[in-house]
Amino acid sequence: MIEDVEQQSFGLHCEKVSHWFGETKVLFDLNLKVKAGQFVSLIGPSGCGKSTLLRAILGTHPPNEGRILTIQNGQLTQANHPGRDRGIVYQKYSLYPFLTALDNVALGLKLDQTTTFYRLFNWSGWAKKRKSFRDRAAVFLEKVGLGHAMNMYPNQMSGGMQQRVAIAQALIMEPEIILLDEPFGALDEATREELQEMLLRLYQENQEALSQSQKPPYTLIIVTHELNEAIRVGNRLVGLSQYWNWKEAGHDSPPGATIVYDKDAPIFKPDERPNYESFEDIRKEIRRYVYSPDELQSRYEHLKTNLT
Repeated sequence: MIEDVEQQSFGLHCEKVSHWFGETKVLFDLNLKVKAGQFVSLIGPSGCGKSTLLRAILGTHPPNEGRILTIQNGQLTQANHPGRDRGIVYQKYSLYPFLTALDNVALGLKLDQTTTFYRLFNWSGWAKKRKSFRDRAAVFLEKVGLGHAMNMYPNQMSGGMQQRVAIAQALIMEPEIILLDEPFGALDEATREELQEMLLRLYQENQEALSQSQKPPYTLIIVTHELNEAIRVGNRLVGLSQYWNWKEAGHDSPPGATIVYDKDAPIFKPDERPNYESFEDIRKEIRRYVYSPDELQSRYEHLKTNLT
């Protein structure tokens, strides 16, 4: 069992992670520490391995080399398989069409805490648990702004509403870390902004917990191609890229993408409308050092010390 003070600050540790598919090298010697309560925006060119990294953290595709550590049942554990300590939200939400929003969100608790045998042969016990699960689901639907839509079915909801349900599905399991893989990519701009504000409210809850010396409830990594979104939602910007000076590092061929950029991002309140023009200097720096094949920098040149 790890010490309480360490558990308070620990979120995720990717240590010397490398991954490849046959001859195709995807990730190389990737190191990333995420503290509990941080919201990390993971950015990078198409094909650099962002989704591969998320799947490695999730545990469905463990890295070929290196290790990923998370908190599982209060212990520091290598994440070699999926676990309740990690939740994920994909761009394409997958809700059960025959369940209401309330029952879609409650489903995770049902599958985690009861069995088919229990539900069939302990009706009174299952009735009590079902009510408890649905009450808990209602709390999280309120949190994501869907208190009015609990009894709606997916085909009665907009895409943004369905994505809110998917996020509530992840939150209700209270994972140590939440992964979001392009969660708002298919939504219109106005809906994206509403969901960004929802995530900022979760970050505000983190700050309130920290002010009371409590462990922040939400640690989050969001993959997004939209730089304004990355800057607004994350309090930390991490750039993963295949464009770095691997020849100078002694490699004869590209060894894969690694982290080439890691800096703090400005913090916004949920109701604060940012001036996106003020992001231009940050966007230029990111495009130059993360996205440009013409700027092959040392992989360590644009990293903050908060990596360690």
